[in-house]
Amino acid sequence: MAAKRPKVSRRVFLKWSGAALPLIPTFVPSHVFGQTAPSEAVCLGIIGTGRQTFNVNIPQFQNQPDCRIVALCDVDRWRLEQAKARIDEFARKQYQITTGAATYVDYHDLLAREDIDAVLIATPDHWHGVMAVDAMRAGKDVALEKPIIRTFSEGKRLAETAARLNRIFRVDSEFRVGAPARRAYSVLRENLLGKILRVKVGVPQTDVACPPQPEMPVPEELDYARWQGAGVTQAPPIPYTLNGVHPRHDLKGRPGWMRRLNYCDGMITNWGTHLLNGALWCLGRDRSWPTEIEGTGIYPPKDSFWNVLLQFRVIYRFENGLEIEYHTERPYMRFEGEKGWIEADFNKFQASDDALVKKSFPLTDSPPPRFTSEKRDFLDSVKSREPTWEPADVGHHVTSICLMGHIVVFLGEKLRWDPDRESFVDNPEANKYLSEPIVAPNPRFQKPA
Repeated sequence: MAAKRPKVSRRVFLKWSGAALPLIPTFVPSHVFGQTAPSEAVCLGIIGTGRQTFNVNIPQFQNQPDCRIVALCDVDRWRLEQAKARIDEFARKQYQITTGAATYVDYHDLLAREDIDAVLIATPDHWHGVMAVDAMRAGKDVALEKPIIRTFSEGKRLAETAARLNRIFRVDSEFRVGAPARRAYSVLRENLLGKILRVKVGVPQTDVACPPQPEMPVPEELDYARWQGAGVTQAPPIPYTLNGVHPRHDLKGRPGWMRRLNYCDGMITNWGTHLLNGALWCLGRDRSWPTEIEGTGIYPPKDSFWNVLLQFRVIYRFENGLEIEYHTERPYMRFEGEKGWIEADFNKFQASDDALVKKSFPLTDSPPPRFTSEKRDFLDSVKSREPTWEPADVGHHVTSICLMGHIVVFLGEKLRWDPDRESFVDNPEANKYLSEPIVAPNPRFQKPA
C-alpha cells in the first residue's frame, strides 16, 4: 500500500517565503488560506519560468484552491522576476500575503527545502530527465512538462525511480483531459467502432529552417553555462546565440531551442506526446511497445541553424496487426473501424455517425474534476497517493515510442523491436540511440539548400 503523504503543518506552511525573506506574522487570519486549511495545501516549487510556465502553468495552479506556489527557479533572472511578480501579486490579492515566493538559480537549492511537497519542471527538454530524477530522490512528487525525456534509457530510469521511491508523477500534458479526447477514449473503450482497421495521427507542420547564426554576447541576466548543462545533460555545448535559447525579455515568442537538436527532438516528440499519446491511450497501448517501425522524413538544409525534422511519416506495427500512421499534417487522431470512424483534436470531435457525437459517456458528461485538468489530477494524486492519469511508466512508453520514430527516420531503415529485451533487433546503431539523443541531422535526409 502506498504511504500517505505527511500533512504540511501550519508552522511549516508559514515558512513558504524562504529564510532569506521577511517572516509573515505568527497569527494569520483564516481567510488568508481561503477554504483550504494549510495542512491540506500542496506546497509547490516550479523549476523553469519561461512562456509555458508564465502564461499557462502558474495561472492554472493558482486557480486550484489547495495549491500554494512557494518557490521558483530559473537561470534567467529576468524571467524569474516576472514569474515571482505574478505569483506575489496573486498571493497579495487572494490571501493578503505580502512576503512573496522564494527564488533560486540552482534547482538543487529549491529541492533542498523541506516544506516543498511537489515540483513542476518546465525547462528545455534536455534537462527534463535529470531534474525529475533529482527531484524524486529529494523526496518530491513531480509534474514534468512533456516531452519528459530525450532517450529511452532516460525514460526507463525515470519510471524505475518513481516506482522505487513511491513518488507521484504526472506528465504535464493536457490533451487527454480535453473533452474530445475523453469522448474518443470512451467510444473505443466501449468497442463502438468494432475492429479497428486504420489509425492516423497528425501533428502540425510548423518547424522551419533558420540561417546560420552568429555567436553573441551572453545576456547579463542569463547563466548560459548552467542553462546548457554541459557535463550534466547530454546536450553538446555551443556558443550563445539568441535563436539557440529563447527571446530576450519576452514571454510570448517561441524559443529557438525547440528547433535545435541539441536540446529537443522537435514536433515528433513535442506534439507527439499529445496526439500520439492520445491515440495509444484510446487503443489501450500506452503501456506496450510496437514490434516494427518504419518511416521517412526531411531535415532542414545543412546550413540551417535550426535542424529538427521539417516533415516525417512513421508507421508503427503492433503484434496483433494494428498499424498507426503518424505524420506531420495537422493536429488530430482518427480511428477507422468496421462500424465507422471517429476523429478528435484539442477542440473538436467528429464521427461517421452523429449518435457517437451525442451519446452519453460518464467520462464526458460527469467526469471527476481530476479528469478535466492535468493540474487537478496531479494535486489530487499528491494528496491521495493514488497514481495520476499519466504516471511515469506511461510517460516513458509514449515518449519513447515517439523517439523510436525519430530513430527510424534518422537511420532511414525499417527496425524491429523486441518488447521483452527492450532493444532493436540486430541493429547496434539503432540501439546506440536508446541511450544517446540525436543531436544532428543525418545528411542523407537533409533538404537541398
